[in-house]
Amino acid sequence: MSSEDEQVGGGGEGAPPEQLAFIRESVRKAKVPRAKPRTWRGAALAKELPVARVLVDKGVLHLDRYFDYAVPEELDAEAQPGVRVRVRFGAGRGRVRDGRREGGGLIDGFLVERLAESDYSGPLAALAQVVSPEPVLGQELLALTRAVADRYAGSLADVLQLAVPPRSARAEQRASAEPLPPPGAPETGSWSRYERGAGFLEALASGGAPRAVWNALPGPEWCDELARAVVATLASGRGALVVVPDGRAVARVDAALTSLLGEGRHAVLTADAGPEKRYREWLAVRRGAVRAVVGTRAAMFAPVRDLGLVAIWDDGDDSHSEPHAPQPHAREVLLLRAAQDKCAFLLGSWSCTVEAAQLVESGWAAPIVATREQVRGAAPLVRTVGDGDLARDEAARAARLPTLAWQAVREGLKRGPVLVQVPRRGYVPRMACANCRAPARCRHCSGPLEAQEGVDALRCGWCAREEGAWHCPECGGFRLRAQVVGARRTAEELGRAFPAVPVRTSGREHVLDTVPGAPALVVSTPGAEPVAEGGYAAALLLDGWAMLGRPDLRAGEDALRRWIAAAALVRPQGAGGTVVVVAEPTLRPVQALVRWDPVGHAVRELSERAELGFPPVSRMAAVSGVGEAVAAFLAAVELPGEAEVLGPVPMAVTGVQGPRRVGAPPPGEQWERVLIRVPPGKGSLLASALKTAQAARMARGSGEPVVRVRIDPPDIG
Repeated sequence: MSSEDEQVGGGGEGAPPEQLAFIRESVRKAKVPRAKPRTWRGAALAKELPVARVLVDKGVLHLDRYFDYAVPEELDAEAQPGVRVRVRFGAGRGRVRDGRREGGGLIDGFLVERLAESDYSGPLAALAQVVSPEPVLGQELLALTRAVADRYAGSLADVLQLAVPPRSARAEQRASAEPLPPPGAPETGSWSRYERGAGFLEALASGGAPRAVWNALPGPEWCDELARAVVATLASGRGALVVVPDGRAVARVDAALTSLLGEGRHAVLTADAGPEKRYREWLAVRRGAVRAVVGTRAAMFAPVRDLGLVAIWDDGDDSHSEPHAPQPHAREVLLLRAAQDKCAFLLGSWSCTVEAAQLVESGWAAPIVATREQVRGAAPLVRTVGDGDLARDEAARAARLPTLAWQAVREGLKRGPVLVQVPRRGYVPRMACANCRAPARCRHCSGPLEAQEGVDALRCGWCAREEGAWHCPECGGFRLRAQVVGARRTAEELGRAFPAVPVRTSGREHVLDTVPGAPALVVSTPGAEPVAEGGYAAALLLDGWAMLGRPDLRAGEDALRRWIAAAALVRPQGAGGTVVVVAEPTLRPVQALVRWDPVGHAVRELSERAELGFPPVSRMAAVSGVGEAVAAFLAAVELPGEAEVLGPVPMAVTGVQGPRRVGAPPPGEQWERVLIRVPPGKGSLLASALKTAQAARMARGSGEPVVRVRIDPPDIG
């Protein structure tokens, strides 16, 4: 303590008489018993509704319920439903003083409701603190998050962590702008290209709740069409919510909305905005200052007032699947919102998923499609190069690209940029024996060996060990060939072939948003294709077998979606736009791309899955873990009578240093997975049974081995 502190607050001999009198008065007042904040010992309770029902922020299933707390009189005004609070959690029955439970650690939570009395017969602990008087959890959001938690066999606390962004005190202190009056109904615009497009906009503007699956025409007009649907909903005095896969798509829809509405009419919710800005935008939506929202996956829970439309673009994109528990999908959450709020629903994409086709087949949603004449006028020319063509092509045997692809690149560069889609990033991600085609594996961990740029030695993709003297264990050969060539190696080869043309790459490390309309080669991985000014003159879709050959139920659907997403950026056939896909032309996804018929492909896939009993016709769950733990879990769970158990089957062992997918086992551990499927209408029973069994395991303590449960797994083999 400094001398200055002693003079001011120490009460020493040098203190002035005024300070001494102040200290004596403080001591005299301190003798009166006062409640201690955060325990409120001896404090009077609120006279009306003295019980607060609280959801504690403990994302464990056996604690997925509400807990009652006493409301001190001093917190009565601030402790309103929906606010953030802090409570003491974990005190036993023996820690009771003056009729009130004490002890336990401080934990965050949400005040759900105020009650006159509690169902709990024992003593209650008091609310420790009202973190903020800002109500952030309304009844509609609470009902939605509870429905999502039940559907995905998760806890409400975990879903609320996804739905309500972290608090920023500075953002709360800033007042939101006053809401603007509804705009006028928009013109039909490019919606007139679709048979039911104009009627859909009219229904939104008149206050209706149409439900539609929209197969968009290729080209950049989709963002303007989404924006017009939002404006039509706002014109009816209601709110609208649009969810898109990534920040680049958000920027395009944001620009389209700003062009139609001006500034201050909508909010943008993305993680890239930063915590304070994102929370400020979220609060503006919660307070009703704006009624239109566009954002990425987390925006699916945005608390839009008077919700009139929920829309999602490209629902087949992996980004719409939340990686955090309980891993909900944005499409399913928006379907729940459409049913809960009785609002309009719009699912749009250049392609068509099986789930979208099911919505139309069941009659729940109506299709919005263009005529075949419109499709032919907007789509580029698609040409194929199959195995027979490659076998007869001298250029394809000597180099990577067949003659048709070289010609398409050469002709396209005369008119503008050319897009080259490569299914893998990196240099040469996979190597194999040149004689027997056996994959090249590491001798230490059996990981895949990869070629390094500018280095002769191979490197393991899992343990990073170098391999300088590899030989094939199957045939004894020493020569290697590339199984898959990465984006960097492709860019290097094209740069040598076209030395006067600039080569740009777009992938995970550096994703380009746009490229100029001047001649250039743009090498991109799927999903990272930049938009070219005026459209690409041509596109090459390489190594189609690498996407079609994945051991996954969705391999064909996903490959077609990625191809169409790239081809939609190419100019129409009338303007010389050409797409060359290196894949067997007899395969169904390739034929669907040539005809530009993603809806027909999805309908056929749906009919086959119905015959086999696979999702989305059935509901499915995946249970994974160590073999003994999975067997014990299945023995304990009370599955519905119609449930069918498939498996167990071993899962691939994750490398120590390799990429780890969401839900993959810990590195080096051998896990097994079981699939459980039930017929339509039994999905809620399956989720409830799995949640009950998982909660019982967690309640037994931390010694239980890990068992993971996921409803609607995206990949089922």
